[in-house]
Amino acid sequence: MEMIEVIKKRSTCLRRQVGAIIVKDKRIISTGYNGSPMNTKHCEEVGCLREQLKIPSGERHELCRAIHAEQNALVQAAYSGTSVKDAVMYITTQPCSLCAKMLINAGISKVVYKGDYPDEMAMEMLKEAGVRIVKVEG
Repeated sequence: MEMIEVIKKRSTCLRRQVGAIIVKDKRIISTGYNGSPMNTKHCEEVGCLREQLKIPSGERHELCRAIHAEQNALVQAAYSGTSVKDAVMYITTQPCSLCAKMLINAGISKVVYKGDYPDEMAMEMLKEAGVRIVKVEG
């Protein structure tokens, strides 16, 4: 969990910094943090549309330039041809419903997270799909 706190410092999001690590067979196979896609301007450079429109956390994800930390970790694994099936994802914040659906379909078997996020559907879907969920304190 300490490592995802370090990884989240790379985030370029102006509202919330999130870090993620995917672990398989006791080895880190991928990391991710929330930020703009490769070769595009970061929110630090162009501002935050969600902030300008006063969109609450957990709503209207499509209006964000950034890709979520969980998504970035999955994409980085795919980019290098690394399977995440039966892996564990550690995240600084509970996943949103979009990320939960991706984690389920990617074959992530367990999610360990710290901070809450206002998205009950995500947790319901993870439970329904049989993904183990562990919240750690601190």
